Amino acid sequence: MCLAIPGKILSFDDDGGALKMAKVDFAGVTKKICVDWVPDVKIGEYVLVHVGFALNIIDEQQAEDTLRALREMGELLDDEIISDEDEIKNRRNTAR
Repeated sequence: MCLAIPGKILSFDDDGGALKMAKVDFAGVTKKICVDWVPDVKIGEYVLVHVGFALNIIDEQQAEDTLRALREMGELLDDEIISDEDEIKNRRNTAR
């Protein structure tokens, strides 16, 4: 499964490279990503990013909804991992 993460364009980096790059904020984490595939993107807009490439421009509400869903999925996964760890401990204790 592939996952694209929403991020907000903070600035553009014109370092003379072949690809157009931008500094993007991902819920507090800043990364440099390629924005060549979304040439019309502006500072302050949101993009969906996969493996360092902006795939498309989205509105702020879509970005917030996606981030909320990702947080909820993370919480679910954390709960599953904790449950699995508890199950493993219980099996070990029962085997003794």
